[in-house]
Amino acid sequence: MKLISICPSNTELLAYLGLVNQLVAVDDFSDWPASVTTLPRLGPDLSIDMDALESYKPDLVLASLSVPGMEKNVEELQKRNIPHLVLDPQSLDDIADDLLTVGQACGIEKHALEVQTEYLAFIDDMKKRASTVETTPSLYWEWWPKPVFTPGRINWLTEISTIAGGLNEFRDVEFASVQSDWEDILKRDPDYILLAWVGVRADKVKTEVVLKRTGWQELAAVKNGRLAKMEEELYCRPSPRLLEGALKLGNMIHPATYADLKLPDWVTKA
Repeated sequence: MKLISICPSNTELLAYLGLVNQLVAVDDFSDWPASVTTLPRLGPDLSIDMDALESYKPDLVLASLSVPGMEKNVEELQKRNIPHLVLDPQSLDDIADDLLTVGQACGIEKHALEVQTEYLAFIDDMKKRASTVETTPSLYWEWWPKPVFTPGRINWLTEISTIAGGLNEFRDVEFASVQSDWEDILKRDPDYILLAWVGVRADKVKTEVVLKRTGWQELAAVKNGRLAKMEEELYCRPSPRLLEGALKLGNMIHPATYADLKLPDWVTKA
């Protein structure tokens, strides 16, 4: 099959299924695995060059509504009668379902089921380990610095926090994304401050911007050296790579609990 992915999370999902060699083009932001960086680019995920996309005569295009604004691309795919699949993962279970859905669409259902089973088994292992920790530190995730946005209860980062033995500080807010303010976070005084700015590489995240906020130097997380820059690609994209992020987080806050846990083979081979 000739496949096209028009957002990074779908490209990564295809990689875990072993289908990267069937990709003929991707969006500008797809950057993992490294092999996809040599593929033709179709533009930013919200401004896909549909004429160029159509010229490849794909057997299947993968889109995702987890990217706000992707609806425009989906409408154009429908208008042009281009075969496509629209994913909308909002949780770790959704990603598990998508592994099987895409596998079925690409004719590798048996393999996809094996990958899905290993994926879910890894999550279960992390959950069991999380249930043994003596303390569950509160984690403040920052998705964007100004205005401040952070994940709420209905979000994969809340799940990742839990299976890594922590608690999302904003798990009490019934939204996927929450606009907060500096004063609220000061009052909450989280144990960890984790910066994962959407679309910004970790080496471009400026911790000094955060530390200039009034009162933030007095936060327990700052005083205890628990302010960290986290890789956007491991925490902000709803793909199986979230498991890599979850394990890294677990090793950060409970190293003794997760030190001997290894990612499934299909992750390291992707």
